[in-house]
Amino acid sequence: MLAALLLTGCIANGESTQATSSPPPLTIQDAPASNAPLETTQASTKIPVYWIGRSKEEVYLYREFRDISGDGNPVTTALRIMMAEKPLDHDFFTPWQEPASLATSISGKNVITVDISRDAFNSNLDAGMAQRAIQQLVYTATAAASSSGLINSGQQIQVVILVDGHKDYMAFGQIQLGQPMARDASLVAPLWIIDPQEDTSMPTGLVKFNGRSTDSSKPIAWQVLQDNGKGEKTSLLTGQTKATGEPGQYGLFTFGATLKAGQYEVRVSQVDDAGNTIATSTDTRLFRVG
Repeated sequence: MLAALLLTGCIANGESTQATSSPPPLTIQDAPASNAPLETTQASTKIPVYWIGRSKEEVYLYREFRDISGDGNPVTTALRIMMAEKPLDHDFFTPWQEPASLATSISGKNVITVDISRDAFNSNLDAGMAQRAIQQLVYTATAAASSSGLINSGQQIQVVILVDGHKDYMAFGQIQLGQPMARDASLVAPLWIIDPQEDTSMPTGLVKFNGRSTDSSKPIAWQVLQDNGKGEKTSLLTGQTKATGEPGQYGLFTFGATLKAGQYEVRVSQVDDAGNTIATSTDTRLFRVG
């Protein structure tokens, strides 16, 4: 379905995707604001950053944690990482470009204002991908503010995007900015792996995997595959687990596997009522042991 949303989208690694048709342009009123759980405050040198990724024909937002240093504004830092750097996971990308100027502020009413230069929008996107790019910014800004304790995560949080200090800019030629925007829960990935992150090295023995699912009522099927170093993977272990939390609500899941030294991939997917894995809710991570 969403594959048809992608016209020529210039992304971080220089690749592009083609589509056969394009939906009509979006205005800000077309993008419904629905509450999605915020990150909790944590004392850490890591900061949450959201990226765009594909799961079969669907296109979702996914989160990674990135290392930071210094005492800079965490919201500005996270957004600059989102625009200027590449994601750790090779399956993710960003359509944003590094801006010449970027500043953020937070009001006492939990409104984050992001003022960015127009060169950040130098990508040719269709309406669907432009909507995801704007929500990528909204999710990253609110996640960084909440996890850093700069805002009250129990209240509604909105983001206002200015371009060179002005409202009403047409982002990517598709979406009018300047009005308060909230997280759109329909665009976040159904589940993702939190740990390990892509290309992480783990000690031999018991490896623990952690993840997040949008629907705790759906079981999580997991699979660990071993890579022989030639790009060939064989299934090593499989199982199922469940996310904590109320049915239909967000929850965390965890499982473990005892592994020897080698290269591995872990795959997780939600399971439907018939017991089949849902291909569009699959996430993977490559990692090393030993």
